[in-house]
Amino acid sequence: MTQKIEDKKVAGNATTPKIAPVDLSSLAKKAKELDIPYLKDIPTITEDVLKIISHDVSIEHHIVAFEKNGKNVKVAIVDPQNINALNILRFISEKRNFEFDLYLVSEEMFKEMSDQYSGGAEKAIEDAMEALQDENTTVGKVDESSIEDEVYNEETDVKSQSGSIQSAPVTKLLSVVIRHAIEGKASDIHIEPFGAKEYRVRFRVDGVLYASLSIPKEVGRAVVSRIKILSSLKIDEKRKPQDGRFKIKEDGRAVDFRVSTLPVIDGEKVVMRILDTGNKVIDLDAMGLMGKGKDILVRNIREPFGVILMTGPTGSGKSTTLYACLDILNKEERNIITLEDPVEYSISGINQSQINPDIGYTFASGLRSILRQDPNVIMVGEIRDSETAELTIHAALTGHLVISTLHTNSSIGAVPRLIDMGIESFLLASSLRVVGAQRLVRRICTDCKTETKIMPAVSEFIRSQVENLPEEEIKKYGLDLKDGFHMYKGSGCETCANSGYKGRVAIFEALEVDKEMKEIISENNGSEAEIGKYAEKQGMITIKQDGVLKVLLGLTTLEEVERVTEGSKSVGGEMEDDKG
Repeated sequence: MTQKIEDKKVAGNATTPKIAPVDLSSLAKKAKELDIPYLKDIPTITEDVLKIISHDVSIEHHIVAFEKNGKNVKVAIVDPQNINALNILRFISEKRNFEFDLYLVSEEMFKEMSDQYSGGAEKAIEDAMEALQDENTTVGKVDESSIEDEVYNEETDVKSQSGSIQSAPVTKLLSVVIRHAIEGKASDIHIEPFGAKEYRVRFRVDGVLYASLSIPKEVGRAVVSRIKILSSLKIDEKRKPQDGRFKIKEDGRAVDFRVSTLPVIDGEKVVMRILDTGNKVIDLDAMGLMGKGKDILVRNIREPFGVILMTGPTGSGKSTTLYACLDILNKEERNIITLEDPVEYSISGINQSQINPDIGYTFASGLRSILRQDPNVIMVGEIRDSETAELTIHAALTGHLVISTLHTNSSIGAVPRLIDMGIESFLLASSLRVVGAQRLVRRICTDCKTETKIMPAVSEFIRSQVENLPEEEIKKYGLDLKDGFHMYKGSGCETCANSGYKGRVAIFEALEVDKEMKEIISENNGSEAEIGKYAEKQGMITIKQDGVLKVLLGLTTLEEVERVTEGSKSVGGEMEDDKG
């Protein structure tokens, strides 16, 4: 391989810039240090040039060919000091008699260029339609060797080399959808019939669903079949729901997909939950827990026994908060065992067990077995029935710290819910330490964040929420309200896809069961009204107050807080519907 590094003009007749890459000054500085030219614009690459370096090799080593003149080929590279990438290029050079000129690109530019391999979703849909119209192609037909290539083998930590998952047009389309979802930081992919003639693909990003693309019904059915095969589900079973999972490798890391199918009027709906540990920050501070609520939680998880509960709807970050608590407790001297359905994130040093109701391994039966494993800390994924609730309380009363989740709308509502499950109030009072409630709100995008004018009605509402809060509590949030209230919003930019939001932050409340609270639970049989009165007297920061303080801190907007908590959504005038 001849590695030419003299500066050359990159853009020619065949190179049409697609976007202006970000932070060119940083790229230029790095290129100067390495004595190598850099790309200023992203070119449109012809198919024959892309084929010089295969897609799999390109993705693995972050190299892509973008222009060819005779035997001279220009190659974009993210890391010119990557020995493996250089060896690959040297091998191709010697085998095909090419001379490569290297050009430095950023990670973002490389992704834009590598997307041209598939031709985007539109090209993948066209290919899939052509394949399905071929008389030899049947919906759901797939080569088992290509499946092995895509599904990550957990035992060997490698992918099979027996075939290429990219070979099938329908699978290529699924690959494009999955890659875009991962790059867009989506938590879920929804593939569903939409009318009589098409399927709709939507991504859930920061808790809100966005339409991604529409695909013809025939292709949609084929994609659903391919997902079912990857998840080891029955292709011909379309009358009842099925659950499965599969794992792939994306950019060198394993990404889990939890799959759920549901029969609907016009076909089958598939939802894939993306469990990407590479993007997960399991940390209470990073999640946004602050003030008194965080203090109560951290103080009580260090106690030797008792029950700590997290409440909230599905997708409110309850499990992530429990994982963050386990991470704090994860020390050599503690035996920590979890019962989960499913095990979403693997944590080194913690014994995590996946329940399987089909063989009788439930939360309740698993909890009985766990108590014989000499645990210090037990995590039960969810208290779903009276038997699990009873065993959880029993475990706490026999000297174990048990943390779990419960589906209620507030922390106060957890107590009567457990009593409704058949737990004696005096046993609950003796074992319960903390009940937290949590929601996730979207963060304001930091790139387009601007201060906004506060309407009088909004100002009055904020004052009603914070006026009775102790000054030291407000200081814990890093706020000084002496100069008035300040609110912010995202005006919309390329970083946040013009939504004004990027990422999410938790709003949180914690009900601590102290001596007086124990008496109230025992004597009033867990009366929600009496518990609420004492919580107010105790100075509990409610989930809405926590949200308002984070609004004043500039982390989120009042619309978001109103969206996920009880409220009219019309503070200071009717609020807009969510974008997307």
